[in-house]
Amino acid sequence: MDQPKSVLPSIASHHWTLANGLSVLAEPMPHLRSAAVSLLVPAGLQYEPAARLGLAGLACELSQRGAGARDSRALLEAMDDLGIERTSSVGTFHTAFAGAMPHDSLDDALELYADIVQRPHLPADELDEVQQLALQEIRANEDEPAQRLMQRIRLAQYGEPLGRSPQGTQSGVENSTIDELQSFIQTFFQPQDAILSVAGRFELDWLRERVDRLFGQWQSRPSSMVNLGEGNPGYIHLEQASHQVHIGLAMPAVPMNDPEYMELRGAVGILSDGATSRLFQRIREERGLCYTVYATCHSLRDRGAVFCYSGTSSDRAQETLDLLLAELDRLSQGLEPGELERLKIRLQSSLIMEQESCAARVGAMASDWFYLRRIRSLEEIQDQVDRLTEQTIINHWRQHPPRDLRIVTVGPHPLQVGLPRFD
Repeated sequence: MDQPKSVLPSIASHHWTLANGLSVLAEPMPHLRSAAVSLLVPAGLQYEPAARLGLAGLACELSQRGAGARDSRALLEAMDDLGIERTSSVGTFHTAFAGAMPHDSLDDALELYADIVQRPHLPADELDEVQQLALQEIRANEDEPAQRLMQRIRLAQYGEPLGRSPQGTQSGVENSTIDELQSFIQTFFQPQDAILSVAGRFELDWLRERVDRLFGQWQSRPSSMVNLGEGNPGYIHLEQASHQVHIGLAMPAVPMNDPEYMELRGAVGILSDGATSRLFQRIREERGLCYTVYATCHSLRDRGAVFCYSGTSSDRAQETLDLLLAELDRLSQGLEPGELERLKIRLQSSLIMEQESCAARVGAMASDWFYLRRIRSLEEIQDQVDRLTEQTIINHWRQHPPRDLRIVTVGPHPLQVGLPRFD
């Protein structure tokens, strides 16, 4: 019996661009009592000097240590008083500031974010503290072999600078100066190629006026060009004395702007969405080879990848890797009864949850705009899910089979892998 299609409320999204180049995305959701903001500035990892890896993360943190008329403590108290559940992060292309809040805090929240990106204090006397926090994070990741592995396999897949880690390096963090941070922020915290996304309960005309007043005088600068490298297929083993082995695998895949991206998402969903997915059932449940295993899609603007991970014991690592590779190959042979229906239900459930959260919606809108230069409605995404068939998924996997593999292992001994070995 066919599953009934869920009906999502039709909500209109809007886009406009300020004269300085700032892209503004807005989606009023009047049924909510909350609002959310996402502000992406083009100050990502790809713009860090090679000798200063970690500079973008330092800039992200220091820019929030006082801004506009508020010092560091006053800015923190203002956000707390407004009830802003906030996050900040550094990615390949952008530094992101985001927050969710009661809808009547949106006005003041926009002012705070405008101060952070346009008028940060950048107190030199707090740089050492910010550096120490960053170094602690680097050391913590070094103690987490799964984190080390995923950072290394991302670099193997994408190369420099797209494969960089947000944490940077110890030398890059330690040697960054306040002058370099000020220069980085002055250059890259700018409206050209920046994206402001707002969703939740607000009036559209009010938002247009407010954004123009707060961000309209933000000065733009020419966009920076970056030379993009490529990763290399092959096998890398990172030796570590342990009874555990961590296995990572990456392969090229279509990016988000490809017409068949949903087919890729469906194929990876068959492999790794939920406890009934193939990798979980075949490798973990039926064979008991590992304590975790998964696959996930990842996209950059003009390229994408599928990343797989498994954590296991040293005596079962080779069999785990062999079976992981076998399951990737076996997908091209077809789906099993019930797999397509379960996949669609899982995808539709995630869409409904996204609809209910303005915080998730601002992130999805910003992602759509960056990768697609348009905002997809939830109805459009659901239609793409509805149109998935066994044949479209299998045809895509056959046309884009596992190839040019990058495999990274962390453990006491290397595994048998038919790929060139790199250090």
